[in-house]
Amino acid sequence: MTRIFMTLASVSTMLLVAVFLIGLNIDDPKLPEAQSLISWHMMLALSGLVFAALVHALVLTYFMGTGRWMEDVSKAYQLDNHFQEETKRLKYRSLPLMSLCLVLLLVTIGFGAAADPASKMGFGGWIGLSAGTCHMLTAIATVAINFWTNLREFQAIERNGELVNEVMKKVRELRQARGLPV
Repeated sequence: MTRIFMTLASVSTMLLVAVFLIGLNIDDPKLPEAQSLISWHMMLALSGLVFAALVHALVLTYFMGTGRWMEDVSKAYQLDNHFQEETKRLKYRSLPLMSLCLVLLLVTIGFGAAADPASKMGFGGWIGLSAGTCHMLTAIATVAINFWTNLREFQAIERNGELVNEVMKKVRELRQARGLPV
């Protein structure tokens, strides 16, 4: 899972960085020559949102699946509960970070839509900052926090993989001791 996750998280991060860099190159959104960049920025932003959400959903699904497997195997072979307890801890430690990333992605998209001069929202900014600056600052925070969350998720997945291997080793030993096929 670590290899798959690293690939998907890298693509997600590169997509978000590309969206950010394209957004930085939009000088005046009212100019006709900026419309092409704006179109790319908006389409890639939506793609980045969906892809980043997919990566976080994959991590959650992984923890749900391995947690259930750990519970079933622990019951079947009467293993110590510390394996499934640590898996639960890893999952619940990742959940708030995933949620924060999803909220930031949505807020960034919302600020972007509100900052669009063609928008009928008429958002002029917040706490003395222009609408574009609010969008840019939330975008910076989103990319940075999403990257940091991906690193934390990787560490959790790596540790969970070690736990799965430990459980498999215990099961192998128990099956050999009972004369069962391995």
